[in-house]
Amino acid sequence: MKRLISLFALFILLVSFALAGLPEVIAAIKSGNSSALARYFDNTVEITLPQKNSTYSKSQAEIIIKDFFSNNPVKNFKVLHQGEKSGSQYCIGTLETSNGNFRTTFFMKNKGDTQSLQEIRFEN
Repeated sequence: MKRLISLFALFILLVSFALAGLPEVIAAIKSGNSSALARYFDNTVEITLPQKNSTYSKSQAEIIIKDFFSNNPVKNFKVLHQGEKSGSQYCIGTLETSNGNFRTTFFMKNKGDTQSLQEIRFEN
């Protein structure tokens, strides 16, 4: 019984480490905080917006997201689904802005002991 409890505790600990960056990224999106979001960017980030889709360096990506949030002031972000698969985490939600709603999807990947945001999409 003790072994079963120990294994369960280890599982919970590993899952919490694997999903550690997800709540912070969700909070950054919910508040429209591009600099907090950029802390999780990988060296390059694929960004999809209604008018553009490309891969950007970390610094370029922060500017692109800051501009997007400036042009679309965030009201709220509602998570519809989130999960983990093969060492990667994902989240799908609805970003509510002053200019309408955007279906938002982002993907994160474990790199060593940290998580990096690989891709983020804001689609009408």
